[in-house]
Amino acid sequence: VAAGCAPARPAVAPAPPGRAATTLRVDLARLFGAPVFAHALWAVKVESLRTGEVLFALNPTVHVMPASNMKIVTLAAAAERLGWDYRFETQLVSAAPVEAGVLEGDLVVVGGGDPSLNQRDGRADAVFDAWAAALEAAGIHAVAGALVADDRAFDREGLGAGWSWDDLAYGYAAPVGALEFDEDLVRLTVTAGAAPGEPATIALEPAESGLVLANRVVTGPASERASLEFRRLPRQEELEVRGTVPAGAPPFVRTASVDDPAAYFARAARAALVSRGIEIRGGAATATERPDTARTAAATRVLAVTKSPPLSDIATVLMKVSQNLYAETLLKTLGWGDVPGSAERGIAAVRDVIAGWGLDPDSYVQVDGSGLSRYDYVTADLLVAILRRLYDDPRHRDAFLATLPIAGVDGTLAGRLQGTPAERNARAKTGTLANVRALSGYVTTRDGEVLAFSIIANNFLLPTATVDQAADAAVARLAAFSRRQTNLTWGSAPHPGSVLSWIGGAPCPSTVLRAPRARSRGAPRLARSAAWGPHARAASALAGRAVRGRPFKPLRRGSARGRPRGSGS
Repeated sequence: VAAGCAPARPAVAPAPPGRAATTLRVDLARLFGAPVFAHALWAVKVESLRTGEVLFALNPTVHVMPASNMKIVTLAAAAERLGWDYRFETQLVSAAPVEAGVLEGDLVVVGGGDPSLNQRDGRADAVFDAWAAALEAAGIHAVAGALVADDRAFDREGLGAGWSWDDLAYGYAAPVGALEFDEDLVRLTVTAGAAPGEPATIALEPAESGLVLANRVVTGPASERASLEFRRLPRQEELEVRGTVPAGAPPFVRTASVDDPAAYFARAARAALVSRGIEIRGGAATATERPDTARTAAATRVLAVTKSPPLSDIATVLMKVSQNLYAETLLKTLGWGDVPGSAERGIAAVRDVIAGWGLDPDSYVQVDGSGLSRYDYVTADLLVAILRRLYDDPRHRDAFLATLPIAGVDGTLAGRLQGTPAERNARAKTGTLANVRALSGYVTTRDGEVLAFSIIANNFLLPTATVDQAADAAVARLAAFSRRQTNLTWGSAPHPGSVLSWIGGAPCPSTVLRAPRARSRGAPRLARSAAWGPHARAASALAGRAVRGRPFKPLRRGSARGRPRGSGS
């Protein structure tokens, strides 16, 4: 502790009513009001789910871009309308007769939007195994016609409104369809040449993608970082890959989107069945190419029915890894009925749910399911209200909580909040777009009080790491909050041995928040974590203090102007 500052000591006396909450508000106001954020817009709300008290609010009713926090809205409506046990259905059908082991016509796959027919846990292989077995059981060893992908359950508008054209080639912007193979992605393995200046090689798989590769990647000096950019225009099959990869580096693996999900599915399913001994003589086609076949077959013989895992399992992938395609699929499923599912009808269904819950329909604008669009807007007030609704409803609480990333443990929060009181405590959905960061979810205080929070930053030109540090510091502060003890500074901790320092007396400008050396007998041993250092230093500095006498300099990790890789996460 610097000279002239009060010595650090634990504050154990009970606080006067409301004093701890008042201190919390002051601390968070200082954090989000730091000069470094002068040009940014924060929308924040923190509410106790025990008492309903709003512990902190900053611009809670201002519309802001949510990025992937829009997935909270989409999933909440899907859970309410469809139920956590909902399963997508895919059928294998045909109207053709079977003669001498040959299906004398087309084999049709009728899609119902199942997003789980992919390589996660080998599910796609298991489904294709089951289809081959069903065909053999029906006495079918060959198909005289084509394998036809019937994707008419959804409309053919695969892209969301307002998606940036320069995002469309990337895996996170894959188009949605009623038939989706391997999340409508392809994998590119980029390998550097033997020396700088030589062309790099790119392997694209699977071969059924339909994409035509234009490789413009060269090998750079070993000291440089890899820089890869994709470009593919809508309704075009050419995928241009440009950039550099450092000499001597291991191969780089990236994902890109396909152009036509139904055609991709048809080619992949045909190849899979052929590899399992089912001869398909007529190639692969879509319902658009063979509408009469699809229409006739759907009303006749069903050869196999495949059901997806329940929505609860699909939602876990959706939220923990922030899978945009799953959110768009849910939105169209909500709009599916007597007419093909569409984003427009799905959005209307979401609005009905929001209105039915008594929430303000003017508190958000939705144009897609994932939040990839910059036309989406929400308020922190709405997100917290939805979080409260899901938590208070026994039909939704456990299932929804299980979908959220856990701080320091898994999903998009695996590398955040480690070594803080929020580690293995906070469960929250992240959100990322260029100049947008969001974090909304739940955290439990030292008193066991569950708080719902939404923290969204827009319009910043800082490195995203700086914004993340502020949000993480706020969540850690919430986790350390106690109504029974006075939190004299934003960095107060629950007891000796915790990851934050007690700071007694007046705020000490040169105090560095750190894990204390001593711990009281019986207190849980928390390993000192280097990961906490950036959070503590950033928060202390953002609040206007110096760190070890030096002014705060935002970390340069990440880029405010760079493309949001994995956008919407």
